[in-house]
Amino acid sequence: QVQLVESGGGLVQAGGSLRLSCAASGSIFSISAMGWYRQAPGKQRELVVAITSGGSTKYADSVKGRFTISRDNAQNTVYLQMNTLKPEDTAVYYCNAVLEARWGDWGQGTQVTVSS
Repeated sequence: QVQLVESGGGLVQAGGSLRLSCAASGSIFSISAMGWYRQAPGKQRELVVAITSGGSTKYADSVKGRFTISRDNAQNTVYLQMNTLKPEDTAVYYCNAVLEARWGDWGQGTQVTVSS
């Protein structure tokens, strides 16, 4: 089992930046990939970005060039740097991990609100 704790959400004006953190603990050696999802009100949850254990990344088109995923292996933490935020980025952001070829259970997420 892997436990994930998200942090770093908040309220920011359009054009601003936020950095989200996701700290992993437990059976982290079993993780093959990690990612950030988001869910806006009335919309389906969508993948924002994923990073494999080998370092390959996949970004949603809507965030390419604005968001950057990174990881600190020593701290077992994955970060999501979000720049040039837009009101449409407003959502609850969730961190998740792939174990045994499937995404894990969802946590509470962290709210990101971008005001216009």
